[in-house]
Amino acid sequence: MTDDEQKDQAADPTVADTTGNWVDRWAPAQLRPYLRLARMDRPIGTWLLLWPCWWSLAMAVPIAGGWPSLWMFAAFGVGAVVMRGAGCTFNDIVDRDLDAKVARTANRPLPAGKVTLVGAGLFLFAQCILGLAILFSFNSFAVTIGLLSVGLVVIYPFMKRVTYWPQLFLGLTFNWGALLGWAAHSGSLSVAAWLLYCGGIFWTIGYDTIYAHQDKEDDALIGVKSSALRLGARTGTAMWGFYGLALLLFAAAAHQAGLGWGFWPLWLASGVHLGWQIRQLDIDAPEICLRLFRSNREFGLILFAAMVAGAASA
Repeated sequence: MTDDEQKDQAADPTVADTTGNWVDRWAPAQLRPYLRLARMDRPIGTWLLLWPCWWSLAMAVPIAGGWPSLWMFAAFGVGAVVMRGAGCTFNDIVDRDLDAKVARTANRPLPAGKVTLVGAGLFLFAQCILGLAILFSFNSFAVTIGLLSVGLVVIYPFMKRVTYWPQLFLGLTFNWGALLGWAAHSGSLSVAAWLLYCGGIFWTIGYDTIYAHQDKEDDALIGVKSSALRLGARTGTAMWGFYGLALLLFAAAAHQAGLGWGFWPLWLASGVHLGWQIRQLDIDAPEICLRLFRSNREFGLILFAAMVAGAASA
């Protein structure tokens, strides 16, 4: 790294767990704050939003009577990037004063003054327009289902101010793709889609509780609520419940959807992965919490493979 690059990096701090990524290395300097605002430097959130969409596309195969096109998988992939970015932008607009008080988030673009409130608002508008363009490429029933998620996106950032369970509302929001993917592929909804959605909610409560333990001390000081603060030392025990219910609901969804035998070995492997997360958890070690949180990308991949194998063997 040259002396000028070192000076630029020192003058343009990032959130602690985002240094050394492609945004810092390759993106033009003027775009970096907006890319960070959309969390392009931390793709784990995009994966967590995308997996329920792809799960439902694969799980709906026996009922829909065929595989979705590669274009549909790609559309959901681009949509997850765009809408996760829009959600993070809106969340940062709402939380800009709180973020300034938390060590891990104080250097985000808005509290650090790298992006103006007007600039963030225009960026949010552009992302929403692109997201709507993708949504309107699906059938009319899927469009309706997609639009119904807007209310959840709007209220989620405020939940940490009123309840110790904002993770529940994140689950309701982040797993909406389980319904949207099913609707886009089959043109309807079924019990299996709702079971998949509910399983995703418990999965999200689990992984976001792990994530929230990184900020619990700052959250307690500024009066922000989370399941990490509510559960405290009981987190490990509660995780068995959250992840156990998620696995049971995923299994019920697979049975209801008529998936074949290929689903079950990989479903069992996904359960082993979640059990590993719980056994490795140390709620007082932020670096372990972050690593385990990120490992849910691999969980999502294993379960997606289970869905594909189950649909292929149906």
